[in-house]
Amino acid sequence: MNSPSSMSTNKRLAAAAALASAIAIPAEGLKLLPYYDPGGILTVCRGHTGPDVKPNQRYDLATCDKLLDADMREALQIVERCVPGLPVRVLAAFGDAVYNIGPTVACDVTKSTAARLLAAGQLEQACRQLPRWNKARVFGVLTELLGLTKRRKLEMTVCLGDAA
Repeated sequence: MNSPSSMSTNKRLAAAAALASAIAIPAEGLKLLPYYDPGGILTVCRGHTGPDVKPNQRYDLATCDKLLDADMREALQIVERCVPGLPVRVLAAFGDAVYNIGPTVACDVTKSTAARLLAAGQLEQACRQLPRWNKARVFGVLTELLGLTKRRKLEMTVCLGDAA
């Protein structure tokens, strides 16, 4: 049986997953055939990457939904392990960022001002750091990407909630 605190955590993670997925779905779009993203990473569905992505394999919508659910759950759990107990809106915003660009943004206090601010409990300031994570390596050069700029701005807006 789940303890009250784990139930609370489970409900918070579920709410954050719904909110984070609402950010990810329009930002990622849907591609049933694998493609290389601007950073050269083989990607499919709604931003799924990894060794299980097979070039030239067609994926169906049900598979894409399952991949997004699993990937987003994993991203949120990473954020939760790094900074337990965040409000849903902050967890969702950083969960989507981790889903999209990896755990450094939320977890690596040596490389990320946002991670340092999250760890220090300075949530509003951490949220305001998200727009800085709008670059990817394109042909080896760190380049601002319009899609990332829009996505980070939306994450910041969600993250700030009423403080926006």
